[in-house]
Amino acid sequence: MKYKLGIDVGGTFTDFILISDSGETSVHKTLSTPEDPSVGVLSGIYDLSDILNLNLDDFIQNIETVVHGTTVATNALLTLKGAKTALITTKGVRDALEMRRGIREEQYNNHYRNVVPLIPRYLRMTVDERINAQGEVLTALDESELLPIIEFLKEEEVESVAICYLNAFLNSTHEQKTAQFLKQHLPSCFITASTEVLPSIRFYERVSTTAVNAYLGPIVANYLGKLTEKLDDIKFSGTLLIMQSNGGVVTPDIVKKSPAVTVLSGPAAAPTAGAFYANLLGYKDCITIDMGGTSFDASLVIDNQCVTSSDGEINRYKIALPSLDIATIGAGGGSIGWIDSGGLLQMGPQSAGAMPGPICYDRGGILPTCTDANLLLGYLNPDFFAGGEIKLDTEHTKQIITEQVAPKLGLSLQETVVGMYRIINSNMAQGVRQVSIEKGYDPREFLIIVAGGAGAIHAGEICKELEVPMFIVPDVASIFCAAGMLLGDLKHDYIRSYITSLSDIDKDHFLNLYHEMKKNGADTLKKEGIKEDNIDFYPVMDLRYFGQYHEVQLPVPWEDIAAFDFENIKKAFHKEHNRLFGYSLEEEGTEIEVINVRLRALGITEKPKFLSESNKSISIESALKEKRQVYIPESNEVKEVNVYDGDKSLNGNTIVGPAVIEKTNTSIFVSESYNCLIDDYGSFIIYDKSQPDVIADIL
Repeated sequence: MKYKLGIDVGGTFTDFILISDSGETSVHKTLSTPEDPSVGVLSGIYDLSDILNLNLDDFIQNIETVVHGTTVATNALLTLKGAKTALITTKGVRDALEMRRGIREEQYNNHYRNVVPLIPRYLRMTVDERINAQGEVLTALDESELLPIIEFLKEEEVESVAICYLNAFLNSTHEQKTAQFLKQHLPSCFITASTEVLPSIRFYERVSTTAVNAYLGPIVANYLGKLTEKLDDIKFSGTLLIMQSNGGVVTPDIVKKSPAVTVLSGPAAAPTAGAFYANLLGYKDCITIDMGGTSFDASLVIDNQCVTSSDGEINRYKIALPSLDIATIGAGGGSIGWIDSGGLLQMGPQSAGAMPGPICYDRGGILPTCTDANLLLGYLNPDFFAGGEIKLDTEHTKQIITEQVAPKLGLSLQETVVGMYRIINSNMAQGVRQVSIEKGYDPREFLIIVAGGAGAIHAGEICKELEVPMFIVPDVASIFCAAGMLLGDLKHDYIRSYITSLSDIDKDHFLNLYHEMKKNGADTLKKEGIKEDNIDFYPVMDLRYFGQYHEVQLPVPWEDIAAFDFENIKKAFHKEHNRLFGYSLEEEGTEIEVINVRLRALGITEKPKFLSESNKSISIESALKEKRQVYIPESNEVKEVNVYDGDKSLNGNTIVGPAVIEKTNTSIFVSESYNCLIDDYGSFIIYDKSQPDVIADIL
């Protein structure tokens, strides 16, 4: 029997989903090991072989593919624990990295401070080279200028070097020469040139992205080295793929060259899985919400396509690489409840993480968290958390919150934990608004797909606040990102800057740019083992009205590109501009300007068959585990409700709320306003009792 394994390393838990070629699925979680995430990865693989009662050697030999999402790059950027990095740039623009765009992000905050550059000023060096705006060499690069710089970098024991010259996106000759020269003299350094990472217009975005890539390079390479070494030690001979921020997967060799593509590696898999599950119910549009141990992620899927952006930031550092448009806030199960200077209760963004974790884990944690509140509200079973592997300490949790938190608020224990629950729900609802309402979309028109071990406890209240009548909790919700990784295709994004009006566009140059990107994409995918029949291309154009500052990324049909036909493209741009900004200038006949042309090369992979309709089902009564006292938000009181075993086959049944459904790795709270229908794939469809028509199409 052959297997595919998806692994998602989170801040608190590392998730695993193992799927056999016959469709049998095994799910597992282990606590993450932040000091070296590969330790937790290997621990989980050992656990899976024990769970399946298989000899480890035989088990490893039968794993064909491992798809891995990692937070190594994200955490290095968030904690500023990257490599010691230097920058070599054109004379006169040494401080562009620190000056940014010259725009204060918070204009009316007198205490606002600029983000500290990843590369300090003394490690930012210049050379006297210059390429003009037409790509012509004005001042040739003199490699002898690099020699004293190299000696200085050696003295400073620099680990990584970023190279970014003005207008290099038009002519990369100087950057390529510099990179080759540095590699000869600094063989142990990670060297990255901007044209290898982001060959596009806008110097600050390019230098910032290149600096991030260099800053993360040695850290990510070190982690992948440890991981591949450990996999080699256990004789893994299959294919290892890494999740990218754009929702696709790539080989480790690509990641080692461009580690910045993994800054959203983990959460990027959720929209991919969301699109898959939405399709099962006949939906093309959905919002995925994923509440893990440390963070809450929300993302959008439109017409079965995950929404992407090239204007991202992590920890205020600009990364202009294509990535899924994901709103991430510090609202997870480990989010800490605290009291601000005004005496108000807040939740997060600080997290108790895996160690020491929430108070109830009994691992030394003394700060109240969302998980502690959920336990005291009755949503969690203290004897069945993580399938019973972690016993939760209810009494110790009550004692600390009663003695240290509730008195400061002037509230009872019950009022305190209810407040924690309501505040974090409101925080997460705001996270959904960031990817929907703030982008011109109405969340009421989308299917909400809930993921994460804690997400299904809070989803009902989030949806109430957003006036969304229905949401779905997939059977694999607790390891949703890991499942999404096995559904991902190989993706490579390419960009070329071409500034011109649509009416003046040069046909030959325009088509050559796309054909060049197409060839690069096809060659790369073929090297990664993708057959030509499984390669697709998706063009995008960055367009704006003449004189505007910001452009709109517009997907365009390949047929229009090949035919050099812009009429449909113009109409689509006017329509999208109107949706985003509330107006278009179509009637005025305003000229449309091209800024960049982009191409996504997609290598379609074979998807595992981890969904199989089951005709076997037991009655609801047979799945009843117990009755438990649970807090009901609608009535603001505690009531006795039924608790059901969600790991049993309940397909076709309806559970009337209020109720709790317990699975090994997640709990689902069906509040008083909702009912829950279990579909043929074991997913839980939870809908507002007052709007039963919302499931008519599903039935």
